[in-house]
Amino acid sequence: KVSEPRLARQYNEAISGIVVKSRSATLRIAESELRLALERMLDKKIPPLNIAAHNAILLGTPESSAEIKTMLSSGNFSLGDEGFVIQRRRINNMTTTVIAANKDIGVLYGVFAFIRLIQTHQPINNLSIINVPKIKNRVLNHWDNLNRSVERGYAGISMWNWHTLPGYIDQRYIDYARANASIGINGTVLTNVNANSQVLTQEYLVKVKALAD
Repeated sequence: KVSEPRLARQYNEAISGIVVKSRSATLRIAESELRLALERMLDKKIPPLNIAAHNAILLGTPESSAEIKTMLSSGNFSLGDEGFVIQRRRINNMTTTVIAANKDIGVLYGVFAFIRLIQTHQPINNLSIINVPKIKNRVLNHWDNLNRSVERGYAGISMWNWHTLPGYIDQRYIDYARANASIGINGTVLTNVNANSQVLTQEYLVKVKALAD
């Protein structure tokens, strides 16, 4: 929670709700992560809005939002598939915070960047941020085995519980995905360089898919 009263008041005044015009899986996650963070940091309900109201946060891509399509086409934004822009601007005569990208995943990265601004008590009233990754594959490399031992591991057993996958999705997998997305990690190596080829069988590829999802 933002404990400094003046700053909390500024953030509350600058954020009235969230507008998302697409219900794709990734944009749903972006919206839910943003709402979860804002409601806890600002100690207020953040309602969904149908149109860009005053001080709303508009999330989306050119495909999901005509306003964002106009915005990105009118500027020199070379965002690629995973870059994002965060801008405070006027839309339909309303002051709006726009978190926009060419693809849904870029919006998710932009949402976490916006959350980080508030967590670190940064001003948000005159935002103009463009962020584009310089490296395509940004990967965490696990040295885990299918029996949950870890090569050269010093922090306990592997978090991947292959025995309970794909039916049981541990909350730790979701927390792990959230942590990765919050800093732009976009890939994971689940096993180590001495990997057991069993992981390439149909039984295990179904488990891998559950983790990827």
